[in-house]
Amino acid sequence: MSADATTDAAGVPGLRAKVSAPAGRPRRSLAARLAARASGGVLRIVLLLVALFWLLPTIGLLLSSLRTPSDISASGWWKVFTSPSQLTVSNYRTLLDNHAITDSLLNTALITVPATVLVVVIGSLAGYAFAWMDFRGRDWWFLAVVAMLVVPVQVALVPVARLFGDIGIFGDIIGVVLFHTAFGLPFAIFLLRNFFAEIPRELLEAARLDGAGELRLFTQVVMPLGGPAIASLGIFQFLWVWNDMLVALIFADSGSQPITVALQQQVRQFGNNIDILAPGAFVSMVIPLVVFFAFQRQFVSGVMAGAVK
Repeated sequence: MSADATTDAAGVPGLRAKVSAPAGRPRRSLAARLAARASGGVLRIVLLLVALFWLLPTIGLLLSSLRTPSDISASGWWKVFTSPSQLTVSNYRTLLDNHAITDSLLNTALITVPATVLVVVIGSLAGYAFAWMDFRGRDWWFLAVVAMLVVPVQVALVPVARLFGDIGIFGDIIGVVLFHTAFGLPFAIFLLRNFFAEIPRELLEAARLDGAGELRLFTQVVMPLGGPAIASLGIFQFLWVWNDMLVALIFADSGSQPITVALQQQVRQFGNNIDILAPGAFVSMVIPLVVFFAFQRQFVSGVMAGAVK
């Protein structure tokens, strides 16, 4: 059989060369070679330039907030690099003396912190219940929660405004907090339920065998393991509520308006109060950035959770 196979291979032109030729390294395409070369220092330089270009408006706002109104009217913010003497903190002193802005910053904190804490706490409890507790109609209730994710905020503005007016909380901070909490819970429950469901069942069963009840199981086992997802949810909710203006325009009055509404009213008088508008806009933007970078590691862990098993 081996001799016949050799004879057949020799009788067919070019077959011996193809059979005996060693398997060489596959030739990469031009795009693959360019991508391999660009993955080093060139790509890092390009990404750095893109990041600087992306941060350019933020840098411009910061430098504008450190210039006097006359300098802002006379030239662009880039003139600071040739005339550093223009930089001053007088605008921030004026901002701190403006009670409308300082009160709105306090109102923003009073709205954002409770709305974030309530969503995280209630969403964690509900997510654990949907993931690991058996009760009648659990799947149907969860489908109802998922269905509420597609309900736009604009649909509920008028009926909720009437409801808040009837119970006497329209225009108060508590009304804005309740609205943000209600519309933040569907996403919170959906996110945390899916995360908690990935916890190994054996771990929970072992805790139950040790005598742990549902509350202890939730606080000492599920919550520590769900830290990344809870941190991600907290960051999302904080950013959404802090930067919101639509809900605040409708449900907040002059005594409970957040910084977004206060700045929007300042824009109407643009030209006469640029020394307040620029630093106020930068302060309202830098606080969410500080919160994000403070929990950046937990945020990345929560986003990547479940991507690799």
